[in-house]
Amino acid sequence: MRINILVCDWFEGLLPDFVPSFPHLFYRLFDAVSPHPSYRLFDVQKGEFPQVLNREELYIVAGSRAGAYEDIPWVKAVLEFIRRGYNENIKMAGICFGHQAVAQALGGKVEPSPGGWGAGARRSRIVHPKALRFFPDGELCLYYNHNDQAVTLPPMAEQVATSDFCENEAFIIGDNILCFQGHPEYSKEYMAHVLETAKAPQNIKEKGMESLKEKAMNEATAKWMISL
Repeated sequence: MRINILVCDWFEGLLPDFVPSFPHLFYRLFDAVSPHPSYRLFDVQKGEFPQVLNREELYIVAGSRAGAYEDIPWVKAVLEFIRRGYNENIKMAGICFGHQAVAQALGGKVEPSPGGWGAGARRSRIVHPKALRFFPDGELCLYYNHNDQAVTLPPMAEQVATSDFCENEAFIIGDNILCFQGHPEYSKEYMAHVLETAKAPQNIKEKGMESLKEKAMNEATAKWMISL
């Protein structure tokens, strides 16, 4: 399967030695659940976008330190790509910033979280029957690292998962667009690195580290994305 990754941030200088580049987190995730996937990267901050869209391939809008509501040329270009992808019915997944960008592009609203920084492992409640195929216990647990939230979903979207911290943890649009506020590509080791190196109050970092006792449902999330 071809997986196209729209790289919205390379996180230069922030990655640990055991992560060669940010896209390698996605390689590790999908290599574990899909036979012989192939990858193509698009550096959207440099204006690189897929020119021809293929409905048999998956397009992932990845994470970023930028906000989906920011007046930045490349962010606006990502929103325009999402609208194009929606109109052409491609298989598309949004992760963290990508989740928020899909919401923002298609008529929802993104804003800073009233609860502040959400980091570490977090459980949410499954509220859509389609998700039970992949999360039969009715819960979703992923690693998180975000300050913004999609507070309003697009009118055509259906909520998939919700929590007290973040109302819209995941959503779907039709049968071909799937978005998660969490990071299924994060490993436990990488999430620990993010917490250890973050400029945040010690009590928040300690709470995040304590949460890593939870097991993230990364592979189930990846299986859903590649089944679109």
